[in-house]
Amino acid sequence: MRKSLLSVATATALVIGAGIAAAQTSTTTTTTWKDDYGTTIRQHSTTQSYKSFDDPALRPQIGMALPDTVVVHPLPETVVVPRRESFSYGIINNRPVIVERENRKVIHVYD
Repeated sequence: MRKSLLSVATATALVIGAGIAAAQTSTTTTTTWKDDYGTTIRQHSTTQSYKSFDDPALRPQIGMALPDTVVVHPLPETVVVPRRESFSYGIINNRPVIVERENRKVIHVYD
């Protein structure tokens, strides 16, 4: 009886612990960023006269937050992705970079 009670308590603790760990895990985007969106964004930034932020030392990588000195813009209407309003883009060293609007974290970098 004591072993059964201990087993139930252990299993409950494991389930609760897993739930807490899952709640603390940050979410990532599952949006598929098509290659042609990079071209679309480049063209949009050119027609809007947006300038590239040029700094050879800045190499955007997935998960990093862009510094405030990098200007970000709303995605063009022609980039159709779920939750489009949640994303912005910047041009860094002539490369389009997609970020989460709320925290400026990089989620996709185009070549």
